[in-house]
Amino acid sequence: MTPSPVCPVANRYRVRRARQDDIPSLGSLVRFYAEQGILLPRTEEEFRETIRDFRVIRSEGRVIGCAVLHFYTAKVAELRSLAVLPAHRGEGLGRHLVEALLEEARVSDLDMVFALTYATEFFARLGFVPIDREWIPWKAWKDCLACPKRECCDEIAVARWLKPTAVCGPPPPFSLAAGVLPVLRQEATRRKTTAYFGDIFQK
Repeated sequence: MTPSPVCPVANRYRVRRARQDDIPSLGSLVRFYAEQGILLPRTEEEFRETIRDFRVIRSEGRVIGCAVLHFYTAKVAELRSLAVLPAHRGEGLGRHLVEALLEEARVSDLDMVFALTYATEFFARLGFVPIDREWIPWKAWKDCLACPKRECCDEIAVARWLKPTAVCGPPPPFSLAAGVLPVLRQEATRRKTTAYFGDIFQK
């Protein structure tokens, strides 16, 4: 699939690394979507610890769009926390953010960027395709077991390959899935069992 040309909005808005003074309006933006169950909630302390991971677009003194490129391996990263202020939807800000982070991924020599999303059509227009979650075991290992939506997650996994050689099949790191997933399932079962019978085990 060939992604569409660069959006003219890139000439109007600049994507930059977030700063500490962005936290109030950035937090408000993320909280708006967290209350709808679209993004995970973050505390102010979490924002302060991870603020340099965020890329933002500002207008009239506030953050109107944000996204994060989170590295899992030397070759694979997740595009997460993508959000645009409702008043600015339809202006191409989401696409501008994604394209900026894809360029960062290319500069970092990544093979693939993935996302978990409800907006599959949006990502399809940017060259992402659906993938099986078993292709991204790092996500489950690091994040999903602690996620409040882990028992009922209905987001779709999509990915964009950044190198022609990677399009023919999963890059080498995916070979870990067969060995890692059983461990993930065992850990999930252990946590559920401990949560249910924990007081019995402690007697």
